Amino acid sequence: MIGKLSGIVDWKGDGLVILDVRGVGYEVLVSDRTLAALPPAGEAAALYTEMVVREDLLQLIGFSTLLDREWHRLLTTVQGVGAKAALAILGTLGAEGLSRAIALGDARSIQAAPGVGPKIAQRVVLELKAKAPRLMVQGGRMATPASAEAEVIEPSPKPAPRRAKAAPPPPDPAAMASSDALSALTNLGYGQGDAAAAVAQAAGEGAATDAPTLIRAALKLLQPKG
Repeated sequence: MIGKLSGIVDWKGDGLVILDVRGVGYEVLVSDRTLAALPPAGEAAALYTEMVVREDLLQLIGFSTLLDREWHRLLTTVQGVGAKAALAILGTLGAEGLSRAIALGDARSIQAAPGVGPKIAQRVVLELKAKAPRLMVQGGRMATPASAEAEVIEPSPKPAPRRAKAAPPPPDPAAMASSDALSALTNLGYGQGDAAAAVAQAAGEGAATDAPTLIRAALKLLQPKG
């Protein structure tokens, strides 16, 4: 099983990238979001990967982070959601947006993904509402982009290898803050579903950009009404 590829971007197309790993070109299916984050052709890049194996298909799917890959795996457990549909949902919402949509029961946001109808979107919300909080708690630790280190050989009278290391973009601070806030609330004894919904609502209302403020805003939402 291929879990990660690190090499040189050879070609980028519509939802597809060819990654040259020591002279072997791997064709990898990616979301629009992941494609946009990749460097131009000729530069080093890395992707976490998932292999889809069927009788008529052997396809690698690439992700910028382990969090994206785990969300993709979780989405494909939903009846009617295949690998491409899961990739479309992630490409439209991203891990953070998908977490918020599931926590708030917002099927319309999921339906915005290309090829995803209202029935499938509703099914994603219903089937993943109980499973998603566990992944949301782990989110901040898995949101670091894959690092790339590849050997680049430039033409010259005496070719010499040069190691090029692409600097990965920093982890998404908003995603990490939401993950830390959710972890703190569950540690306080709140149910994962209620805590996830409160954190998602607080983050969606722009109540905070850091974990402590987000926790306070979520706690206010969790207080009994009366």
